[in-house]
This record gives sequence, structure tokens and C-alpha cells, in this order.
Amino acid sequence: MGDARIQLGQFVIEGELTIYRVTELQQTLLDLLRRCDAVDADLSQVNEIDGAGLQWMVAAKREANRQHKPLRFAGHSRPVQEALDLCDLGAFFGDQVVISSQAWEGAGS
Repeated sequence: MGDARIQLGQFVIEGELTIYRVTELQQTLLDLLRRCDAVDADLSQVNEIDGAGLQWMVAAKREANRQHKPLRFAGHSRPVQEALDLCDLGAFFGDQVVISSQAWEGAGS
């Protein structure tokens, strides 16, 4: 039998979303897009993001769009939200951004 289709693929990105991890994350994403009709990526555990991480997010969204499959980034951690705001990329992704009060503890400290 061939691969069974999965309606929604989900993965959690933990730790760094940096140049050191984008190749690994790209392989995970491509595998999920191959097997799933849609993908949700949970960013709530991301504690660091750099330019390569943002570029990966843009490329991931474009690849999903190219394949006509929804890719939703959710649970934006404080570092992710700050990077998106700094680069004015929130509208590009179109994902609803809901930040828990825990994510913003210590903000302004």
C-alpha cells in the first residue's frame, strides 16, 4: 500500500529557529507537506530566531502555497513575535497571533 494521506500534520519547533536548524526543519516540513493536506507549525517553544529562521518561515509558506496546501504558524513565542514585528512580516503570513501572558512575562524588564 502507498502512503496514507493525513489531513493535518502538526509539528512543534522547540529551541532555536536559526541558521543551525533550518535544513533539519526544511526536511521535516517537506515530509509533512508530502504526506498531509495541511500543516500546523507550533512556534510556542521557540526561544531564539534569526534572519535564517525568518527566511525559512517565508520559504516554507511559499512552498506550501506552491503545493496549494495550508501552512499555519501558531503559538508565536515572544522572540518570534518580536522578529515578525521588527521585519513587518505579520501580514505576509496572515496567521492569527495570540500570545499568552506567560510569553510576555518580564516584558519591559
